[in-house]
Amino acid sequence: MRTPIRYLSVLLALILAFQPALATEVEDEERALERQQEEENPAPNKASPVPVQTVDEDSLPTEEPPHPLPLLNRVVDPGTFATLHWTPDQSFGSIATPVPVLVAHGTKPGPQLCLTAAIHGDELNGIEMVRRLMYKLEPDELAGTVIGVPIVNLDGFRSGSRYLSDRRDLNRYFPGNKNGSAASRVAHSLYSNIVSHCDYLVDLHTGSQKRVNLPQLRADLDKPEVVEFAKHFGGMTVLHSPGVTGMLRDAAVKDGIVAVTMEAGGPNRLETQAVNYGVQALETLLENLQMQKASRFWSAPQPVFFESEWIRADQGGILLAEVKLNDKVKKGQILGTVTDPISNTGSAIIAPYNGRVLGMAVNQVIHAGFAAFRIGEEKSTEEVEAQAEKASKEKEKAQQPSGDTGNAQDRPANEGETAKANAETPEPAPKGKKESDPSE
Repeated sequence: MRTPIRYLSVLLALILAFQPALATEVEDEERALERQQEEENPAPNKASPVPVQTVDEDSLPTEEPPHPLPLLNRVVDPGTFATLHWTPDQSFGSIATPVPVLVAHGTKPGPQLCLTAAIHGDELNGIEMVRRLMYKLEPDELAGTVIGVPIVNLDGFRSGSRYLSDRRDLNRYFPGNKNGSAASRVAHSLYSNIVSHCDYLVDLHTGSQKRVNLPQLRADLDKPEVVEFAKHFGGMTVLHSPGVTGMLRDAAVKDGIVAVTMEAGGPNRLETQAVNYGVQALETLLENLQMQKASRFWSAPQPVFFESEWIRADQGGILLAEVKLNDKVKKGQILGTVTDPISNTGSAIIAPYNGRVLGMAVNQVIHAGFAAFRIGEEKSTEEVEAQAEKASKEKEKAQQPSGDTGNAQDRPANEGETAKANAETPEPAPKGKKESDPSE
């Protein structure tokens, strides 16, 4: 019995040993063929196989979520919308009315964008722009923070006035002085409590004294960071304007905050078209800053005007315009006429060069010297960049010590003086082109 069992055991062992031998032989032939093909056609720089490693996802570095935002003695949690209140430093606190401040604090990291409106109390379009934009935001989808102050000058807003209660223009006192005049103290309070928290600032305005402005950005195009920021607003017109001492955007830019002014429409009115343009530009800005997707993205070409001038009336009387906003005009063309209603004598306001109507006064009674039409000369992108580069080099070479030792934030800016102080241009500009804008 042992012989058959031993025979079967040996046979079974041979069968088991033979099957893997066949498999190994076939595999060796395939590998030999692959090696021969590789030797005949070697693959250049073939990398050696890398062992697969498992990665613990929890160990990967993650982007730190935003922290709660401390602002105006409150803390705003990420992913929330809050209404805070700012109390300007004014006469006596027992009757002070807090100014609402709207805050959308996102759940993802991003910049802090501030919007200010109604620094002049009669400028209503910016108030509506801030309202529409802020209440469209979804904080749980927002990257960064948007801070909106719809009505900065609450006193002026209530009375329908451009100015503060002391008849001062608040936009000539920034960054302010806590020990200065009433206007300077209000400016200091706004700047230190809110604006200083911004990475970017858009200050919303309209025309003044019965003037209307084509929707446009005022920006210092001599500064590369401001030029880049202005490109984010879609197809909105951009007007080169260095600003004057005391303006909010000028103070912000000097403090390292990238800032522009947005002008749209006229005072004491709500203009649907101007508001729509502004909101569309702000939505486009948010998308280009990668803060939130825009419901309507504005990708039209952006007209840029490096030079512009307010054309003034030579006599007083009744102004009747013969052009409209955004019209192209030619040198020598009549922009409007001014007629004395008693003597029936009049004169024409003439375009001094080819350009486009960026701002204008509505038909009204005016005095001699009144700024009636703003004409801009459009430049190509290449011309603007070349101009800005040249201006930057000129400023680097310039060695002009400041002779102004007074407190610029504690007195109204004189238009002529501030225009002269800020007229640093690489080429001579036509007369009047660097005057302080009466609407900003």
